[in-house]
Amino acid sequence: MSELLIGTSGYYYKDWVGTFYPQGTREYLAYYQREFHFTELNFSYYRMPQASALEKMAAQTSETFQFAIKATRNMTHEISPQTQGEVQTFVENIQPLVDSGKLAAVLLQFPFSFHYTVASRKHLAKLCQAMRDLPLAVEFRNREWQRQSVYDGLRQLHVCFANVDLPALPGLPTVEKQTTAKLAYIRFHGRNKANWWRGDNASRYDYHYNERELGEWVPYIQALRNQSKKVILAFNNHWNAQAIQNARMMIDLLNIDNRSGSPVT
Repeated sequence: MSELLIGTSGYYYKDWVGTFYPQGTREYLAYYQREFHFTELNFSYYRMPQASALEKMAAQTSETFQFAIKATRNMTHEISPQTQGEVQTFVENIQPLVDSGKLAAVLLQFPFSFHYTVASRKHLAKLCQAMRDLPLAVEFRNREWQRQSVYDGLRQLHVCFANVDLPALPGLPTVEKQTTAKLAYIRFHGRNKANWWRGDNASRYDYHYNERELGEWVPYIQALRNQSKKVILAFNNHWNAQAIQNARMMIDLLNIDNRSGSPVT
């Protein structure tokens, strides 16, 4: 049975104070890890993570706590001739997570505008090559990438295809449960059709899953645990701490003990 990590995409949002974090909380990560032993670091998308900051975060968390870290936007969204140099800096700066054994994954999340073209495939191949020694997961937001040749290529590179739960809208990926590496990754973004295209980075993810919707994933997750070395479930429907609520719901549906902060094995 594989290691199972359940948590949220990011651990601090202002609207979580009063809904998840008590008023007056000063150490958010310390409070968060009372209940969860995994989180995605999203700040790295907006700015290059600094080794000193990651070293501090690793030191502040328990031995069993793990992080996924998102690649910078210059690596996935705003690609330029300088991108390869940024990749090298990124790899060097996340070394404290590697050294501490707390790096669960590096997430390459590509936007809807990242189409299935020769140029895009070459860029993806370069990124995978540059970070070949790291646990990589790739998330596509465009349905064009849902094809067998992509899955086969990722398997050859031992790179995880991140499955996503998204609104059922034209062009967005459909639910296609693929396993391409020993690492398995599922990201839950919510199903807010109304706000997906016209909303901002908060309202787009304003969605609360019900038990039936999450329950549909349970058989697949249980199967993944027999196929994979590590399974990550990340909830990104962060508006008003709904990600926290749904992470708890998934823990209950899977009938596991996640409250202790120790990985489930």
